[in-house]
Amino acid sequence: MKITVRTTVVAPLADVWRAYTTPEDIIRWNAASDDWHTTAASVDLRVGGQFSSRMEAKDGSFGFDFAGTYTQIIPLRSIEYSFGDRAAQVTFEETAVGISVTVTFDAESTHSIEQQREGWQAILNNFVRHVENMCGSKKD
Repeated sequence: MKITVRTTVVAPLADVWRAYTTPEDIIRWNAASDDWHTTAASVDLRVGGQFSSRMEAKDGSFGFDFAGTYTQIIPLRSIEYSFGDRAAQVTFEETAVGISVTVTFDAESTHSIEQQREGWQAILNNFVRHVENMCGSKKD
């Protein structure tokens, strides 16, 4: 089963793309809740290139690496990647109100569909806040 989350970012496409693909930015937005953070990130943004984000509970009780391989990249339009036996696609589309960012990913069996959707959406919401703060944009 595939799950989709989406948002709109009020910022230039180039800034949205850069924030999604730059380790220094990823560290700032990649967390589903305030008690988690990303302590390290790496990006080799090319087909066959690897990425990794070290996600940890701020209290040090748990952490894991979210890592995978890029399978398709269309600059400023889409990123596809595999992680384990799962895959995801991120699309960036200019609209009248901003950049629509859509993430579609293969569900896993450990957590409910709703938990997965909520977690990935929370991360995407943090991404929006980061980019809009970085660019000085605000939604009406």
